[in-house]
Amino acid sequence: MNSEKIKDIGKICIPGMRLSTSDKEHICGPGTYELKGYIYASLAGILKMEQDESTKATKVSVISSRTPSVLPMTGDIVTAKVTIVNSRLVQCVILCVGPSVLVRPYKGILKKEDIKFTDKDRIDPYKCFRPGDVILARVLPMTEIHWYHLSTAENELGVVIATAEGSPQGVSMLPISWSEMQCPKTLIKEPRKVARVIPENINQTLLPIDNKGDTKENGLK
Repeated sequence: MNSEKIKDIGKICIPGMRLSTSDKEHICGPGTYELKGYIYASLAGILKMEQDESTKATKVSVISSRTPSVLPMTGDIVTAKVTIVNSRLVQCVILCVGPSVLVRPYKGILKKEDIKFTDKDRIDPYKCFRPGDVILARVLPMTEIHWYHLSTAENELGVVIATAEGSPQGVSMLPISWSEMQCPKTLIKEPRKVARVIPENINQTLLPIDNKGDTKENGLK
């Protein structure tokens, strides 16, 4: 089979429709997700299959006129904005995949046990994130259709932009350790799960003007 040849199955799909088994011969493409050994549609559109050039497996995709050019996939590093924090989890909206801005945001969820590798039982999500924070996270395998599950357990992942409560608008805190940030104007300190920022993983358009071009590893040792 020619790796460039695409077979249009022509089947109309709706979100949640089971499309194929998920195995060595069938892998997820855009518009799909894997759950318990099967590939499902994550949006409405037309079923297509193509041979993946690297694995030679059949890539199962759902194509729609409204399909964004980029979708979060398992293993991707995404930029997200925190919306809700409670004792069990953090909710956010995914804005970018790597350097690419999404056509529309997607819902993300960060469970308490996926915030850090250590002390999972003692983690307080509110001491790691606050609503409005911009974070880097890794996409985990999808377990439900309406949410992307995320992790910030790696050192390079976590908060990259945050404003302290009561600080002037547009003034971002600076990291002073891997668990604390401080406002340069008010000197207020707040706890955070600070990311060891890798420049290529964050979209520069999300940075405040004062911070653009300064994405070194936060200057921390």
